[in-house]
Amino acid sequence: MKQPEKFDAIILGAGAAGMMCAAIAGTRGKRVLLLDHADKPGKKILISGGGRCNFTNMHCAPENFLSQNPHFCKSALARYTQYDFLDLIEKHRIPWHEKTLGQLFCDTSAREVVALLLAECEAGGVDLRLSHQIGEITHGDGYSVSTDKDSFSAPALVLATGSLSIPKMGATGLAHKIAKRFGLPLTEIRPGLVPFTFSDDALKMMQPLSGLSLDCTVACEGTSFREAMLLTHRGLSGPAILQISSYWREGREITLNITPDTNAADALIRFKRERGKSEPKTALTTLLPTRLASAFADTLGAKRLADMPDKTLTALGAQLNGWQLTPSGTEGYAKAEVTLGGIDTDALSAKTMEAKAMPGLYAIGEAVDVTGWLGGYNFQWAWSSGWAAGQAI
Repeated sequence: MKQPEKFDAIILGAGAAGMMCAAIAGTRGKRVLLLDHADKPGKKILISGGGRCNFTNMHCAPENFLSQNPHFCKSALARYTQYDFLDLIEKHRIPWHEKTLGQLFCDTSAREVVALLLAECEAGGVDLRLSHQIGEITHGDGYSVSTDKDSFSAPALVLATGSLSIPKMGATGLAHKIAKRFGLPLTEIRPGLVPFTFSDDALKMMQPLSGLSLDCTVACEGTSFREAMLLTHRGLSGPAILQISSYWREGREITLNITPDTNAADALIRFKRERGKSEPKTALTTLLPTRLASAFADTLGAKRLADMPDKTLTALGAQLNGWQLTPSGTEGYAKAEVTLGGIDTDALSAKTMEAKAMPGLYAIGEAVDVTGWLGGYNFQWAWSSGWAAGQAI
């Protein structure tokens, strides 16, 4: 019987976290095997940021992450920061730019970030093997991994296969299955950074407005974000909605302020005093995009502002500044940018990402119960957690 090929570490998953971890360990002189079932590395990197990869955020801090233990991410984020990864970007002479809210993007293509990671892996002598379907994994004297092509062993095994979001890109729950196999608990898992769906009257109003985008503030359970919102044929999307979705639970309301810089009631009443013969739509168009203004005007049943009592305009203004809606659900993992929850951080070392009860077993990136906001934060967690494990294995 053929003996398994031996390495110092086996890393499952050639995504952002896995490649980072492999490169760091390799440059430390470790013999590293990086396995992936896909035929190309970094597939989710390639589609990120509209193909330009929002690779980190200048404002990255622990408060930009969700976890059952909000303190867990602090060590890794402090030891490998957004500035460290930016240094790597500049070392490889990748042109970049900063967009809104501290988001950093490649000027040209996300392919440059994948090329950077592959170059770092090559410099570290990493053995990258693609199109390998993972089979049985056992633990005895180290970890043994069998695939449809070969078998391997190492004293260290790193789970970097991500989670359930965007299954069409090859996402699976493999890391979670392996974690459970070795006794690591999982927190509740659900889609994050995901569009909302609606039904009934709310959807009837939204569907004709599909494609319309506007600035808004959206709030839920004490958390709020101000960014763009997009109306879709199924409900609501856009950065503001994706951000708040990570804080939303089924059955709860969200509150939209769609005139965030204006007291809408005061503006409508003032418009009535000055131009009472105008149609309500005319006044609403000064506050909202024309199509949305028409949709709200159609609900009023009045032809002139002068015919509308101030209390009616006050109520309409209050709705524009605090439109309460209850989503019927989300578009699920198919459209979710991330997966909330994962391997319970209580089972891991915050410094090394190693399982406390399973020496040599590590978990990094999206597989772990650390989820960032939209805007480069999840990539930074991949770099930071990958670096931490790469330094330890």
